[in-house]
Order: sequence, then structure tokens, then C-alpha cells
Amino acid sequence: MCGIVGLFCKTDAHRHELGRLTELMLAEMGDRGPDSAGFAVYDASAPGQTRITVLAEGLAVDWAPVAEALERALGASVTVRAVHDHAVFTTDGDGRAARQWIIDNVAGVTVLAYGNQIELYKAVGYPDQVAERYDLASRTGTHALAHTRMATESAITTAGSHPFATGADTCLVHNGSLSNHNRLRRFLEAHGESFQTENDSEVAAGYLSWRMRSGDAISEALEGALNDLDGFYTFAIGVADGFAILRDPIACKPAVVAETDDWVAMSSEYRAIARLPGATDAQVWEPEPARIYSWSLAA
Repeated sequence: MCGIVGLFCKTDAHRHELGRLTELMLAEMGDRGPDSAGFAVYDASAPGQTRITVLAEGLAVDWAPVAEALERALGASVTVRAVHDHAVFTTDGDGRAARQWIIDNVAGVTVLAYGNQIELYKAVGYPDQVAERYDLASRTGTHALAHTRMATESAITTAGSHPFATGADTCLVHNGSLSNHNRLRRFLEAHGESFQTENDSEVAAGYLSWRMRSGDAISEALEGALNDLDGFYTFAIGVADGFAILRDPIACKPAVVAETDDWVAMSSEYRAIARLPGATDAQVWEPEPARIYSWSLAA
């Protein structure tokens, strides 16, 4: 079934409480996905700095030697901070190269995201517990996505949890399933994408990353997705400067959007949005099938 939420702060009014508000929304979706949960937060970072969020589930990793080895490989400075079983590396080197180096050289570790603005955390467990463990409520920023998962076609694992991110500052949460993900995975791998799970949603994230790496804006990448992705989906997508929503042409997976002067919110059910400040005065609608909705910080 799964539950997805997204919150995009159009103004400064609620950016200081982005994490707290996202946590409220996530909690409302707990019964749609009690198996596991995750969230991605976009906040400001120093220009030229890339953060790489890494998961080492069930491992006791000494991150300092990893950071030193990554620094040598990149020829650029690297620092690291641990957050329970996650770690966040920061470098002024090539973020995509750093992602691939960690995938290739650090056994048992999963790279969850990289970019100038994104940090991403996920784990098996009830959504409230996941949010508390990684201190979602204290986080500030411009926009956030979160997901609660009910596993229907695969095991309950962190690897199957959302969000998924394969490109710089690009991530996706998904309610639904894709039928052509295996074929599309092979195509994307042949065009330079790399995957760490067998999850169909990671393929969707990789598709968007490939299109945007090729020069597409997010709206153009989603136009392509309507032609190239088969299956049922409601997507919420985060990029460095914006937020987007897309439902498949049948739109059997639920979604609702609300917008005020200060924010745009999306969720699988309105009850998650109802907890936001000013929700009673928001414009509320159901996103149409096969229509791309997007908002930008530059707008």
C-alpha cells in the first residue's frame, strides 16, 4: 500500500521547521506502511561541497580510514560524520565519482544519496521510530520527501525502503509498481547508471537521473517517464531547486496536493496535510493522471 509525503517551502516562513512538519506528515502515513520508512531533506550547503549519505546496516565501520582512502582516490578533501548506522561524507571533489568509489570499494555499504543539498536516511521499523532515530524533527531546509513502506512483492529490508536516489540531488518516492524495470535497468546500466538493489523504484530514480544528466529539466525527464515507464505509480520527486509530482495515466494510486502562499504539500491521504499550519486555507486538489506538476525555488 505504502504512503508518501512531500513538503516544499516556497518561502522562508516554515523552513526552520521543515523536519518537524515532515515528521507530522510521516506519522499520519504510518498505518499505510509499518514495515520501514525513510526521508530525504534538502538544505543549504557550502558552494562546491558535495555530501554523500551512506548506510552500513548491521556493520561496525570505522569511517575515518574510509574517508582517508576516499580523499586519496578523489584527490580532494573529505570529512565524515556518523549518524547511527549512517554516515555523511563531505567533499569538494567529484560527488558522482565519490558515490561510485564507495560502491566499488566499501563492502556491505549502500550509498543512499549525494549532492550539494540532500541528506537521506532510511531503516526498517515503524515510521515514528525511524524519524526519531535520525532526528527528522530538528532538520531545517527548503523541501523534504518521506515514505512509509508496506512490502507486498519483496522482503522487508532497508534496501527496499524509499526514498531512492542515484543522481546528484535527485530523489524519488513511489507508491505502485513498475512492470518493465528489469529491461529498463539493463538499458540504464549500459548508459552509465549503477544500481545497488533489485527494487523497481530505484530504476525509476535512475531513469530520472539519466535523463537529467543528459540535460533534461525535471519536467522533461518526467515527460519521458510517461512514455518509458510501464506500470502503476504515484511519484514525488525532489531535485536541488524544486519538487515535482507525477501519476501514471490510469492513476489508481491515491494522491492529494495542497498549496498556500508559503508551501506546497503532497501526500497519499489528506490527513497528513491537515496537520500543516494554514492547511484549512489551502487550495486542495487531486493531481490529474499523466500531468506533471512542478515547483521551483527560482519561481
